[in-house]
Amino acid sequence: MNVNKLERRGAQKKKELKKFLKRIEKKSPKGLLKTNAEVAVETWAEVDCLACANCCKKMTPTFKKAEVKRIATHLGLSYKEYFDKYLEVDQDNGDIVNKSTPCQHLNMKDHKCDVYELRPADCRLFPHFQRKDFNDVSYVIAENIPRCPATLVFVEKLQERLMS
Repeated sequence: MNVNKLERRGAQKKKELKKFLKRIEKKSPKGLLKTNAEVAVETWAEVDCLACANCCKKMTPTFKKAEVKRIATHLGLSYKEYFDKYLEVDQDNGDIVNKSTPCQHLNMKDHKCDVYELRPADCRLFPHFQRKDFNDVSYVIAENIPRCPATLVFVEKLQERLMS
């Protein structure tokens, strides 16, 4: 899997694929969730997240307070110590996010998460294409097309499937 090539292709196709996602957001095809599940299986057969880890290198998840507390406790830190060291409140929307990227929990050697079992819901649900509220998060999916090879491949396959 050539991550750089997929990133370039994602940047080139973002506008086209974003339009496609807008169309299905306006008029959701029958059986979209089932189709998404099938396309997701095909996508994961092609894409290895551990070869990339862009989600952890270039993006930040949103954290709920309970998630911060759970991770802090696991690391032997108080909520405040963990928050002050790693997190901030996004001024645009009030979300709790990492202060910087890559994520403090990403092992840069093997691209694995050091708190995988405790990771925030935002990480567990990423890249968001199998969510019941798919149409509500399609704008997020569109933004991730040039950043996440899995998202690019998924949306391309979904477009192929629904347009044929």
